[in-house]
Amino acid sequence: MNDTTRNTSAAFCAELVRTHDFGNYATTLFAPLRSRRALLALYAFNVEIVRVREQITQPLAGEVRLQWWMDMLAGAGHGGVEGNPVAAELLLAIREHDLPVALLQRLIEVHQFDLYNDPMPDIAALEQYLADTSCALFSLSSRTIGQRPDETDHLARHAGLACGMARVIANFGFYASRRQSYVPLKLLEQHGVDLEQMFTGRDAPSVRAAIRGLAEEARSHLKVALGLLSDLPPDSRGVYLPLALVRRALDDVGGAGINPFMPRPISRLRVLWTMWRASRSKAFRG
Repeated sequence: MNDTTRNTSAAFCAELVRTHDFGNYATTLFAPLRSRRALLALYAFNVEIVRVREQITQPLAGEVRLQWWMDMLAGAGHGGVEGNPVAAELLLAIREHDLPVALLQRLIEVHQFDLYNDPMPDIAALEQYLADTSCALFSLSSRTIGQRPDETDHLARHAGLACGMARVIANFGFYASRRQSYVPLKLLEQHGVDLEQMFTGRDAPSVRAAIRGLAEEARSHLKVALGLLSDLPPDSRGVYLPLALVRRALDDVGGAGINPFMPRPISRLRVLWTMWRASRSKAFRG
């Protein structure tokens, strides 16, 4: 692959992340320059995997798409990846930063859950799902900035759980509209939530109580993650700036005027402002 093609692939990844995952795109702006290309490759790969459900009408088609990525990472059956800029950039990041392919493959496998409408059974199942997706992405991101797994995996786990749970809450209405629930079924049942009414988008005190319960879990992980940031050198903390967005999002949960089924979008300017302020705080600057 020549330099022109590589630059085009890098630009494609940057635009994909900027369009579909602006929070992580903004994260790269605060990351060391040497790591930005690899981070964008990782985030673009994640976008591709997360969006599979949105691009298919039958689970089998999603299984085929996910299997393509599995085969690509295994080096089986697809030849060159010049026609897929995200795959090309991901392989480059793997080579340059010695990223473990097994973590990426596991992330793909776990996202097969997204293709079906089975409810998340309990908090342990949700934590395992997030450990293999959101937490793994933080762990991989940390490696691109030169941190060893033993230095960051504890932080990555709590950061990933906090971010993942906040994302589940933020997308609650969207998931319910397609009869999915990542809020654990046991938690919903504890609060007496009627699933059929929930899937119609009917707000109820029981739904809000269940979401507040998940938000408390997220806050506990957020507190631990922020406390662990000081273990990293200041110039390695930038990949954890999404925690600032999590804190803001969780502060809004449970408000009297907030319908859990309605999206609460945050402007790109607000994302940048929140991250910039966090980047200058003691937690991120040491």
